[in-house]
Amino acid sequence: MAFTFTAFCYILALILTAFLIFFAIWQIIAFDELKTDYKNPIDQCNSLNPLVLPEYGIHIFFTVLFLGCYEWVTVIINAPLIAYHVRRYLNRPVMSGPGLYDPTTIMNADILSFSMKEGWVKLIFYLVSFFYYLYRMIYVLVTY
Repeated sequence: MAFTFTAFCYILALILTAFLIFFAIWQIIAFDELKTDYKNPIDQCNSLNPLVLPEYGIHIFFTVLFLGCYEWVTVIINAPLIAYHVRRYLNRPVMSGPGLYDPTTIMNADILSFSMKEGWVKLIFYLVSFFYYLYRMIYVLVTY
């Protein structure tokens, strides 16, 4: 049982994925509050937009770490979501600051529904990834 760079990457990915799960839950709750008119769109967008770039950065960071330790299957699993994040950020509404959510359009039923579904899909992806990283971490620690 040896502690390798690969094991370190999986441990770090587990911790960072827990943060990503928190971000996804926060996003789902925020859009549910918008849907039920509990909060106004400006406040919600001001609380959601600062979380977009850290979420993307965390996900890209540990995927690059996996690339550095030649965990190709893990990189291939994460690549589609990273590509989606890049495409989504490049096609975002014109805004003065970083973020994805525009307060003037977020209350549109289609955009609100899409953002809610996107949050649920990300939550499922991050939960499955968490257990995959846990399995791989244990496998790497036991095997090497």
